[in-house]
Amino acid sequence: MEFSSRARQKHARLAGDRREQYPHSLQFYLEPPTESISLVEFESFAIDRLRLLKVIENLGVSYVRSSDVYKAKLELELRKLKFPYRALAEDDYEARRKDHISHFILRLAYCQSEDLRRWFLQQEMDLFRYRFNELTESLMQKFLEHVNLSFEAIGEDLKNELANELSVSTPGFNLTKVKEQMFYKVGLADAVDLFRARRVFIKDGFAYVPFKEIDVIVLNNYRTKLSKALALTARSLPSIQSDERLQPLLNHLSHSYVGPDYSVEKNTGKISLDQIDALSVKSFPLCMRQLHRALRDSHHLRHGGRMQYGLFLKGIGLTLEQALEFWKKEFIRGKVDADKFDKGYAYSIRHNYGKEGKRTDYTPYSCMKIIMSNPPSQGDYHGCPFRHSDPELLKQKLQSYKIPPSGITQVLELVKGMHYQLACQKYFELTHDVDDIGFSLNHPNQYFTESQKLLNGGREVKKEFNNSGNFQQKNNSQESINSSSTLTSSNVKADTELEGLEAYFTED
Repeated sequence: MEFSSRARQKHARLAGDRREQYPHSLQFYLEPPTESISLVEFESFAIDRLRLLKVIENLGVSYVRSSDVYKAKLELELRKLKFPYRALAEDDYEARRKDHISHFILRLAYCQSEDLRRWFLQQEMDLFRYRFNELTESLMQKFLEHVNLSFEAIGEDLKNELANELSVSTPGFNLTKVKEQMFYKVGLADAVDLFRARRVFIKDGFAYVPFKEIDVIVLNNYRTKLSKALALTARSLPSIQSDERLQPLLNHLSHSYVGPDYSVEKNTGKISLDQIDALSVKSFPLCMRQLHRALRDSHHLRHGGRMQYGLFLKGIGLTLEQALEFWKKEFIRGKVDADKFDKGYAYSIRHNYGKEGKRTDYTPYSCMKIIMSNPPSQGDYHGCPFRHSDPELLKQKLQSYKIPPSGITQVLELVKGMHYQLACQKYFELTHDVDDIGFSLNHPNQYFTESQKLLNGGREVKKEFNNSGNFQQKNNSQESINSSSTLTSSNVKADTELEGLEAYFTED
């Protein structure tokens, strides 16, 4: 295919405009995107970046951030999701555009609370650190100039004059290394962290920073800018919340789960009621094990517990008939007689299975939904034990389950760092005696499925679980979507419908 002279000029001009728009694939995200995009692309970009940030969170806890394994796994994810992975080294407009737009979408979704802002800031910092440290020295220098952080490099004469002080004040440096390394004269306010850690030489209000330490200053600068930007974005939320197309999607993203919804299972009816007690010990995540134990002890669960546990049991294969029998047998052992159960509780169970009301196939709760919504109050047993339990009570519970002291310490450290899903992942490893489960845990039903696969030697692998990390999105060829069809994610749809379901039964 040949282009005319005019067509070639237009093509070259467009390429130049694109390069000018994203001269570097690494940026501080100071200017929001101004182009128009479809809601389909809006959601697709946001989900991909959310996947990336969740991988970064998982890798950051599992590996040393500077290790080769960490870098290799993160680069693989960047390649797979089509984000820039060799910062400044490649001229990939589409990857840079996706990186830019997706950051600002998640900034909108994750500015809504202090916990969300803190999580988003940490993962974006780790992503930026990795990409910045992948640069060569010349590319780093170009980037610093691009973001107006071009610090003054000291001359050879001054460096020789200060060589002894620089070698003594800079850890890991001798006189030979001082001569080889470039040093920058940086205002003390920009190098305060290095100063506190006694890693730089200070003179006349300036820090003399070796090039290898310049990333600390750049990261601090980025953290300050992003933190302020998140606060400003939060103040602008009222104007966004008035848009009935975007607000439901943004709310969903901040509680988002990006795996299968477990609404349709091919193993329905393949577990018996007699198996549930044994399965609760060996294959239930801690949240469901806690609910099962509370149900057996008190013969009752309040509304939040019934919703969370009932949909989980549906997801692992309990049929409607089995569910009615299971709940009725347990409740009538307590203070609820058979007639009251049939009138007050059976309807909600049938509703869960799509046999009443709107006849919707409701999906089990994901980890994010359990962690972020409807916290338990006194007398409740639902929620996430790693998020909602007192650390001392959690410790006692883990001890009662024969978790070794070293393992309990690891779990509590993850909880302290607010890595609740990773704490549950560690619990899986400890209870199944494996060092690395090889997947990111995002759903209680995923926990059950992976446990059964492991315990049964892989014999129970189901087709619907083969791509447990893949987001199932409905096909939609529309370039723009009205408010009634904005949410293409099945999980968003389910969350919206659950609001209607929960309105039916709030009786305890």
